[in-house]
Amino acid sequence: MTDQAPTVFPPIVAPDADARAAAAARQEQLTKPPGSLGRLETLGNWIAACQGTCPPRPLQRTRVVVFAGDHGIARSGVSAYPSEVTAQMVANFRTGGAAVNVLAAASGATVRVVDIAVDADTAAEISTHKVRRSSGAIDREDALTADETAAAISAGAAICDEEVDSGADLLIAGEMGIGNTTPAAVLVAALTDTEPVLVVGRGTGIDDAGWSRKAAAVRDALHRAAPVGPDPQGLLRVAGGADLAAMAGFLAQAAVRRTPVLLDGAVVTAAALVADRLAPGARAWWVAGHRSTEPMHTLALAELDLEPLLDLQLRLGEGSGALAALPLVQAAVATLGEMATFADAGVSTADAGVSTADAGVSTADPA
Repeated sequence: MTDQAPTVFPPIVAPDADARAAAAARQEQLTKPPGSLGRLETLGNWIAACQGTCPPRPLQRTRVVVFAGDHGIARSGVSAYPSEVTAQMVANFRTGGAAVNVLAAASGATVRVVDIAVDADTAAEISTHKVRRSSGAIDREDALTADETAAAISAGAAICDEEVDSGADLLIAGEMGIGNTTPAAVLVAALTDTEPVLVVGRGTGIDDAGWSRKAAAVRDALHRAAPVGPDPQGLLRVAGGADLAAMAGFLAQAAVRRTPVLLDGAVVTAAALVADRLAPGARAWWVAGHRSTEPMHTLALAELDLEPLLDLQLRLGEGSGALAALPLVQAAVATLGEMATFADAGVSTADAGVSTADAGVSTADPA
């Protein structure tokens, strides 16, 4: 089957350069040595640019959307867990028992789970956007039809619209799907021109035999995907999956809607690679929350030119790594918006040539 007309996103408008410049200028006036808050400063400037205002507004509604879907490749022994775990974990998300729920609650975020391609019947309230039951086994068949690929991308975009229209001011995409690191590895390998053995990790904790099966599956899927080349929609159809396509649509639409995104781990970042090709420039609206232990994640981050905020050896997914980094984003916004300036506090600046010891504040770098 040939691909239908590609899904078209409108041109991406970059975050506001004037607001970013104003934030950078304000950072220089705050009661601290210039640049002393490091990446908290650039993070705050980024949020200001995304919001188009300085100082930025405090983040009021961070929303995590967990995209759930099964993959036929899981039947080939590429995961340490059976496919039934996907539906079981979806139920766990809904009752608040997963890591993503606990981490979200700790930082004031909320969680939504959506069934895109779970190989089971799920509750009506989470399956509105369901595309199919399980994506195909990509080492021997296409993951999706052309129509299903377009439907999944559109579903992700629609979910993004629902969240932004409901007031979300920061988005996090999470994922749940046994076997999903295998198609994610194929996407990263295809879009970074990397050999299969360099993108394949241990996923849920597979042994050496499982790793060998996974590497072979990625190799075979890459061979099948070769005719579509770097075409993002073609790659999703042949070697991706409905959940990955929906995440790509979600991330691309977030940029269209000028809403910042905190990226999670390897699977989400693989979808981000595709999203940035569906909507060139979308990456300007994303920050990488963390670096996972999966080798493909480092490759994907490098391709997107994103430096992760954390490196905690996480490999869970669900949105957990992004949520671990969320307090840093909140701190960046708070320091930029709430710290006093030198003028407000009556504190001398370093180039004033006077000591500030009496005020109890030093503008010199203690290092």
